[in-house]
This record gives sequence, C-alpha cells and structure tokens, in this order.
Amino acid sequence: MGNEHRAESDNEKIIKLDTARGHSTVDKAQLSLSLLEVALGTIFIFAVLLGVVLGIPAPDTPDAQLEIYADDVATVLTNEPAHNRGQGTSRLSEIIHSPTSFDRERGQLKHRISHLLPGNVMFHIRTPHGSAGYQVPSGVSLGTATTTTMNGDVTIIVWYV
Repeated sequence: MGNEHRAESDNEKIIKLDTARGHSTVDKAQLSLSLLEVALGTIFIFAVLLGVVLGIPAPDTPDAQLEIYADDVATVLTNEPAHNRGQGTSRLSEIIHSPTSFDRERGQLKHRISHLLPGNVMFHIRTPHGSAGYQVPSGVSLGTATTTTMNGDVTIIVWYV
C-alpha cells in the first residue's frame, strides 16, 4: 500500500545531525542578546532623561531659597581663614575686628559677597562697626542669617532684584 521507506526530508536530516552533535531537538525560545541590549539601553536612557526633565525639586517658596543663600554666605565668610591671626580666627572676624579694619576691608567684603551670590540677588551686611551692601528695600521677601564671631554678631540680609 504505501511506501514504507520514504525519503528523509531536509528538516529531519538537520534534526538527526543536531541530535548526533548533542544538541536538543526541541526549539527553545531565546531572546536575542542584541535585543536585550537595546531594551536595557532604552530603559537606561529613559531613566537619565527622566532625571534631567524632573530635576531637583525647587524650594517651596522663594523665601526658603533666600534663607539658603544667606546661610551659605554666612557659612563661607565664617569659615574662611584670617589673613592676620592676631585679629580673629576667621576672615570675617578679622574684618570686623575694629572700626578701622571694617572701613579698610568694606570694599573687599562687598566684592566677596557679590561673587558668592547669583546676579539676581542683592545683599546687605550688618556688623558691630557698620554696614555694607545695598539699602534693604521694603515690601520684598528677605532671607537672613546671623553668625557670631569673636568680634561680634554679623547679620546678612539677601533679596531678589
């Protein structure tokens, strides 16, 4: 009736050859390594872009940022070492050592603070021997910080222009 000996198809020959080499004849679903790399790369790029777009959350109010600016200026000025150790332990303490030293260093102090703050932020500094900076306007949000030196308290006031 039928042909008991049929010719092997090409697929059957490949399966027998794979079996002879020790390979399984069952096809396995495998994800291409290139496809996996593309997927991981896409996820990484998306995560980086999401971080850039969302960024760091802004402070709740402009007042909070002004307080941070004032605190930063006070911290920097307080931690700068004195040029002449006989007049204080910090540069700020040295500047306010006496009315004479304050008058002599006022311009340099204003210059230093101007470089510490962004261009749209103005400042006023009050010391035991006088003030420096700009006149504090009324009706604007202010940030303030007070630091104590061995020669007295120094108050820094900042505001947006």
